[in-house]
This record gives sequence, structure tokens and C-alpha cells, in this order.
Amino acid sequence: MTEETQEPGRAAARRAVVVGAGMAGAQTAVALREQGFTGELTVLGAEPHQPYDRPPLSKAVLLGKAESAALDVDFAALGVDLRLGREASGVRPADHELDTADGPVPYDVLVVATGAEAIRLPGTEGVPGVHLLRTLDDAERLRPVLAEQRDVVVVGAGWIGAEFATAAREAGCAVTVVEAADRPLAGALPAEAAAPMAAWYADSGAELRTHARVARVEPGAVVLDDGTRVPADAVVVGIGARPATGWLAGSGIGLGVHGEVLADEFLRTSAPDVYAVGDCASFPSRRYGERLLVHHWDNALQGPRTVAADVVGAAPAPYDPVPYFWSEQFGRFVQYAGHHGAADATVWRGDPAGPAWSVCWLRENRLVAVLAVGRPRDLAQGRKLIESATPMNPATLADPSRPLKKATA
Repeated sequence: MTEETQEPGRAAARRAVVVGAGMAGAQTAVALREQGFTGELTVLGAEPHQPYDRPPLSKAVLLGKAESAALDVDFAALGVDLRLGREASGVRPADHELDTADGPVPYDVLVVATGAEAIRLPGTEGVPGVHLLRTLDDAERLRPVLAEQRDVVVVGAGWIGAEFATAAREAGCAVTVVEAADRPLAGALPAEAAAPMAAWYADSGAELRTHARVARVEPGAVVLDDGTRVPADAVVVGIGARPATGWLAGSGIGLGVHGEVLADEFLRTSAPDVYAVGDCASFPSRRYGERLLVHHWDNALQGPRTVAADVVGAAPAPYDPVPYFWSEQFGRFVQYAGHHGAADATVWRGDPAGPAWSVCWLRENRLVAVLAVGRPRDLAQGRKLIESATPMNPATLADPSRPLKKATA
């Protein structure tokens, strides 16, 4: 792939175009200006809204505690031509042109930052009362559901399902969560780490039904594959997201098995002068020895710095972050850093039935991932230990009274 990617150093580029006005796209514009890019800079956003942050959508915005989640970025002061309500329909790398409904947009450097789109539940298109929660418009459509305290069924007990269920219970809604797997967060965490979280639903007054597959959604009810009908004034689907890259079909830009853009260690794509960043792109991680596709806010914040440095010829270090994510659910602050896939040992810190505990994953006695529930210090220290690949003492690590940084070998 590296033979097909562009050479680093685009300080003389006259026109940079960023497709996507979410966190990754906005931060790319900021980073380009901060690192000395002085050419024309255009950001295209498919939505008509001012660029906004997504985490508040399932929290303050959804509950009506905040009217806006707009990013604190002064695009005019940065000399950015922000074009909202403009969706890219294709790109022709050989011509260095982006296709839109308003005509072609030429570029010297193109950054793909179109993020991810929520996966719809098959068969629910056009069914009244079925919602997603990915965009500002989604959150605004759901606010009356919570304000009117309707009976809600959430399909999927992943991160977004748990956060929405939390907000709905806080608003006084009756909430049932149906999950096809045997536990919450089945696609994100190992069984032993996710199992304690099942009790959180009942503690909050929400009902969690596992091994529950949806057969169909009817007006007023969700019908499970065993024939059970679950009453529902509203249905919120949280079964995952996929990279929003359909518009790249036929461009020749390399895509992975999940539809993500295959970027290299500097977030360059297989097309000359085209980069990809954020939820829509995967990158090779030397730290973990595999390609990572990270759908989290921190990745959208960090990746643009590598892109900008490469564009201006600043010779950045290869992009290889320790992935980081947090979630607020059922009165708990949940944080995760790293990647546990290749771990060969698991160490618990604290009682998972209690309010605060952590799980550490090791590979050859080096920390590769940490999950912290109500233990932010474990997360902060663990993240640094993952970065430094410091050898750990598993026996000491298991003592929750000892600071994690004191459990080194």
C-alpha cells in the first residue's frame, strides 16, 4: 500500500478540502492552520447544522439540558470556507476533483472525515416510532419521547443503547432493552468484564432481556422471534455503526472488510494526496500488531494532528494511539483504554458488584488495556503504562488499594 500513497510534505498545496464537518473534520481544519497550512481550506458538511460534538447527544441534548452541542471552533477566523448541507457523491483521484450536487470541487489535498452512520434494523424503514441516535436531528426527534415519558424499547445493549436507556430512565420512561447476545456490550468487551454490567439495568429500573432477537417492529410493539410482544410507544435502535464511505465506490480508494478506508501509518490512503481520519478509517497499529478501526471521540481528536503534520511536511511520528473511550451510564463513569484482543492474562482490581472496580489485560506481563468503572485514576495511570509498555507485577496489580502505577515489576 505504501508504494501507492503520496509522498509526505504538502506545504505548497494551494487547496485542501475536508469532507465531513464532525469532530474529525473540524479538528483537521484546526490542526492544518495550527501547523502552518496557508492555502485555501474548505470543509464540506452533509448536515445543515453548525459542526457539533456527538457525546452530548445521548446526554444533555437528549434530556433538554443543553440546546446546542456546537463545537467551539471559529471557522471564519481560521479562514475556512465552511459549506454546510453539502454532501460529497464521489471523488476522482486522477483529476483531483470531488463530486457534489453543486458541481466538482478541485483539491490539492483531500481529507476524508465522513465518520460513521448508524446501522438500521432491517424491516423498520418507514415504521412510525422507530428512531436512531447518531445525529443532532435524531436527538431532537427523541426529546419529546423522553419529555412525554413514553414506554420505550431499546434494541441493542451496546454503548449507545445503555446511554439512551440511562437518559430515558432519568426522564421517567419505562424502558425495556432487548439484546440478541447473552450480555451487554457483547461486541466490545469479553464476557467476564461485561457480565457485571447486566445488573446495572435492573438497578436503574430498566428491564434487560438478553437472547432476545427482534422478528419485526409493529406500530406500538416490538415482536421478538419467540413471539413475545413488547409494548413500545417508541423504539430506539442501537445496533452499531458502519463507516460512511459508500460515496467512495468506484474511486479506487482502498476499503476494508467493514467498508472503512484503509489508511497507512500516516493516515494516507491508497490514492495520491488523499487522507482519511476518524470513524471512517482504519490504521495499522505497531503497538498491537494489527489494523485498528476505532469509532471513538478521542481518535477523531488525535488523528487530525498526524494528517496536518504530514500535509505540511513536518515528518510526523506514525499514528499509533492508545485507543480511549468513556461512557456515562446508570450513574457510573465507565472508561476504557487500549485494546484487549491479544491479551494473555486478566487481572481484576476491586469487586465488580461494587461501585468502583477495574479490569486490566496483560500480554507478557505488560498492560495492553484497562477498563475502569468509577476509578479514573486507574484509567489515567493505566493509559500511560500502556504507552510505555512497562512490565507489571500481576500480584501487586490485583490489589485495588495500591496505585496502579506502583504495580510495576
